Amino acid sequence: MFPVEKIYELKDIVGPRHFSAQMMLEYVSEERAQLDPGAVHFYSDEFDAQTARIGDNNITGVAFYWDPSSGRQNRDGSVCALIYRDDKNRNVFVHDVLYMLVDDDDIHPLSNQCDAVLDFMAKHHLTRIGIETNGIGNALPEIMRDKAIKHQINLNIAQISNHIKKETRILNTLEPLLSTGHLFIHEKIKQTMLLSEMLAFTPIGSKEHDDGLDAVAGAISLMPTPVRAFGKTTRPIRANTEFQI
Repeated sequence: MFPVEKIYELKDIVGPRHFSAQMMLEYVSEERAQLDPGAVHFYSDEFDAQTARIGDNNITGVAFYWDPSSGRQNRDGSVCALIYRDDKNRNVFVHDVLYMLVDDDDIHPLSNQCDAVLDFMAKHHLTRIGIETNGIGNALPEIMRDKAIKHQINLNIAQISNHIKKETRILNTLEPLLSTGHLFIHEKIKQTMLLSEMLAFTPIGSKEHDDGLDAVAGAISLMPTPVRAFGKTTRPIRANTEFQI
């Protein structure tokens, strides 16, 4: 019914667990699934806006997502994740992650976090952000807009309301990329908690933090902003007028 190469291409897109369950009708329990940090490809190249490339990879889209929290000690983490996409090759590049902590006596934790996020966006030349507005995030879009106006920053906000269990969101987004070898993470992220979160992750939930993973999953699921190279110089086109009718 289907060419073998198309079947393998589909398996490469959805990952072996989904392929087994949905296409082969051989269910694999989520409890047996895991996120393997050993399957991550690391890279050290920076994004080149002139050519829209990371190393030899052509970048087609970018997404930036904030999974907010109060950011206080011993609470859920407040994390932003920046990802780039190479949709032709189905590769995802987790380029930078921002973990934010605030002092327990900080009377404006959300306001100060907004300042940090805007600084992060300016550093990476970003103008669009997705913000999870469940719970504490409900107030953030308005605060971000006020801050952006004061700093004269053009800002576009996508408000995201999640209704799927966090562990399911993380597993269904990251596991297919890891199992098919399409997840790339920048070397500098080794200095954050993201890889330890990946190692400790379990689909049935645990007391370990997974807020960085949630932010990365949110960024991957967010509709990306198209990326195009703008460094190429344009050449005038001269029409051939030496003809006879």
